[in-house]
Amino acid sequence: MQRYITKQISVGNVKIGGDAPISVQSMTFSKTRDVKATLEQINRLYFAGCDIVRCAVFNKEDIKGLEQVKKESPIPIIADIHFNYTYALEVAKFVDAIRINPGNIGGKERIKAVVEACKENQIPIRIGVNSGSLEEQFEKAYGRSVKGMIESALYNIKLLEEFEFTDIAISLKSSDVAKTMEAYRTLRPLVEYPFHLGVTEAGTAFHATIKSAIALGGLLLEGIGDTMRVSITGELEEEIKVARAILQDSGRQRSGLNIISCPTCGRLQSDLMKAVKIVEEKTAHISEPLNVSVMGCVVNAIGEAKGADVAIAFGKGNGLVMRHGEVVAKLKEDELVDRFLSEIDDEIKQRTGK
Repeated sequence: MQRYITKQISVGNVKIGGDAPISVQSMTFSKTRDVKATLEQINRLYFAGCDIVRCAVFNKEDIKGLEQVKKESPIPIIADIHFNYTYALEVAKFVDAIRINPGNIGGKERIKAVVEACKENQIPIRIGVNSGSLEEQFEKAYGRSVKGMIESALYNIKLLEEFEFTDIAISLKSSDVAKTMEAYRTLRPLVEYPFHLGVTEAGTAFHATIKSAIALGGLLLEGIGDTMRVSITGELEEEIKVARAILQDSGRQRSGLNIISCPTCGRLQSDLMKAVKIVEEKTAHISEPLNVSVMGCVVNAIGEAKGADVAIAFGKGNGLVMRHGEVVAKLKEDELVDRFLSEIDDEIKQRTGK
């Protein structure tokens, strides 16, 4: 499905919405006042492929720390503000965006003060609606429901618009996959602003990966989403790895290898697991989008190879290397992977001249 085209905003040098690529975000879990630890985490995220990072501001020491962190960060920084709106007024002077939770930031006048600070410094605001922390009036009226989330989002969007502020991104997060998807789907046709996708409090790596793949992947396939975070308890690089995989497999990002390999079965007559592991390790640096196939027997291998840029079809003690469905070599099993990697290199050179 064609992606919904939204208003475009800028978080530092990263464009969100419009026709901009879908960006990947994460959040540091260090105390922001610990400048060294926070920068170490940001640099890890940067080298993993993170586009934007969010840092928590809990107290005045965090404000001082974040100012120093911002000076040295290789990627744009969003300040995460809860409860004390005055912290937003201070950090707006040097960060790239502010994230506020309408459920705990305070009343209309406090939000107006945050808006004025963001206007003055020309930075956007993310309205972060969470089902677990709705404003009292919406929870009382609708409970912690999708309807409550939507009403909260619409109320706060209208409030910012009344203050003549439209550099807005919106998130509608729940720990429940179905509720998260329904909220984003319902709000999408009602507003023009970009969406930040995420399942909040998704859990440890296994559960968070599954929940995020379903919710975020499903929404991306429907054309919904402009930036995203995969929230995993206590992880950094893994968040980025999973997010990039979701973007790749949903077809919203074409970068690096798409490796097709069979699940293994009783027909297998080769060490397929070893071969796939070598291919993953040796090609991790590649950014050029390629479809490659590493298959363990001839039942499906030839068919998959026809749709792949480069492919291996293992047999008993030997196999084929193929390019665009054509056989380029028939070799012994222990020679196949090296030739396969060589063909990948050649394919990239032909495409890019590098």
